[in-house]
Amino acid sequence: MTSATIDRAAIEASRAERIDWRFKGLPAALHGLTLAEAAARRLDLFEDGFWGPVVVLDAPAMRHNLDTMSAWCADNGLRLAPHGKTTMAPQLFADQLDAGAWGITAANASQLRVYRAFGVGRVLLANQLVDPAALRWLSGELDRDPGFEFVCWADSVRGVRLMTEALTAAGGSRPVDVLVELGGENGRTGARDLDTAVAVGEAIAASPVLRLAGTGGYEAAVAHGDLATKTSTVDEYLARLRELTVRLAGHIDGQVIVTAGGSAYFDQVAAAITEPWPDGLDVLPVLRSGAYLTHDDGYYRQYSPFGREHRLGGGSPFRSGLRAWAQVTSRPEPRLALLTVGKRDVSFDEGFPEPQLLRSGTSTTALAGCEISALNDQHAFLRLASDNQVEVGDWVGLGLSHPCTVFDKWQLLPVVEGTTVVDYVRTWF
Repeated sequence: MTSATIDRAAIEASRAERIDWRFKGLPAALHGLTLAEAAARRLDLFEDGFWGPVVVLDAPAMRHNLDTMSAWCADNGLRLAPHGKTTMAPQLFADQLDAGAWGITAANASQLRVYRAFGVGRVLLANQLVDPAALRWLSGELDRDPGFEFVCWADSVRGVRLMTEALTAAGGSRPVDVLVELGGENGRTGARDLDTAVAVGEAIAASPVLRLAGTGGYEAAVAHGDLATKTSTVDEYLARLRELTVRLAGHIDGQVIVTAGGSAYFDQVAAAITEPWPDGLDVLPVLRSGAYLTHDDGYYRQYSPFGREHRLGGGSPFRSGLRAWAQVTSRPEPRLALLTVGKRDVSFDEGFPEPQLLRSGTSTTALAGCEISALNDQHAFLRLASDNQVEVGDWVGLGLSHPCTVFDKWQLLPVVEGTTVVDYVRTWF
């Protein structure tokens, strides 16, 4: 199967949007310019009037990550359907598809509608879709575009019944492809045992408006405890996913999709779903890792297979492609500085930002021995190693953890090479 299509004209048209007060952090001098015109200006992040806080994307790091993941998937016989919810940026979806991605994953129907507005031609919805209004819209979208490929999940017989009722009422001409989602104890969604999951698969196969297409799940939802325990639990889960796939194979016509893989344990997923399948079962193994594009300076730096020992060979460490810049706005106590950045601007659910760089005047140096001890809505508490490390007005560059909860805070992100802004990426949350 080839990479999914995307509407390049729609992406280019979105770059005709004009910059104004809606987009935080950008210079007033850019107001009235289109995104394309602003990119052509190639402004300097510090010399041309950007306001703090501002989160930027690092172009060379993202290119490295795209190339690394693409080559690794190709070497290991995998398709990649990166989770678009990480960025909700069709411009970046296009980069991922250009690098060989098979499709783009969504988490809900509203995200799916954004994808379709930009013509994403192959979408995996990693959830059970039971909303009647969304299913009516989906049915119409499938009929409107014969080239649109869509697959979603189901984890209950009731869910299958609700999908069947809504799609039957919609009267569409194309069936909806569905994967049985397998979950696990203390996990998230997904059938909790194999017999239940098989019953869901049989219900899908019996539906006149659905087509059983394979199995899927999310291994990180069952990963708890220390790394060794997590690794063992993930392996056990993946063994069950394989067993489920084999048990359902007789109900599936043609190639079988098997999908798992966030951004923390995709080496284990790859090892499990690419090893030989019994009876010549024709399996299409699909990873859904999304955070690889920007990586991070926290959670994924610790848990990514390219940041630790992993099961399969190849690859090189991802690079962090996200950074926040904020100014020192107050020095109220010795060894304490307050920065103009907070929970409205950066992630904090998987660790606080990491102070890395100090820009004082026109000089940028490493910032060592400091930490962010707390975040308010608009302030960060920077604990210093010495009293004279920073001054009011200095800029501090912060590494960020968990990109999934950064992008949603920014409608427009500058893309930089060094300190030169070479592009702008629009998000659609």
